Amino acid sequence: MAHYPIRVEGARPNESPYSPALDTGSLIFVSGQVPLELSTGALAGADFPTQVRRVLSNLVAHVEAAGLRPQDVAQVTVYMTNMSDFAEMNSAYREFFGEPYPARVTVGVSGLAKPEFSVEMDAVAVRSAARR
Repeated sequence: MAHYPIRVEGARPNESPYSPALDTGSLIFVSGQVPLELSTGALAGADFPTQVRRVLSNLVAHVEAAGLRPQDVAQVTVYMTNMSDFAEMNSAYREFFGEPYPARVTVGVSGLAKPEFSVEMDAVAVRSAARR
């Protein structure tokens, strides 16, 4: 099965050996998104609410670059360094996704790729046969 990288217009080139998102035709796999501005690579902010909204914005930007919508996201995995931020994460999550919400796993982790990151999310979206 062939798969193709998804490019978000205006995003900086990826410097690490992975694809930020891949399109397999029916499934879109979005790699872990962190709280960096896609165009500059700058940290979105130190506070959790700003970081979680940036992560969700980045995730949705990749889904939309594949021609899909947030409603097409079927599964999200959330990685958080402080599980006491769970209610704030849920509040922001509701701003980006509606019912039926994607299936979700939330994992408490001791750290992420950089110490200033407090949250990371990856996702899988589904392209219906009508949108292929």
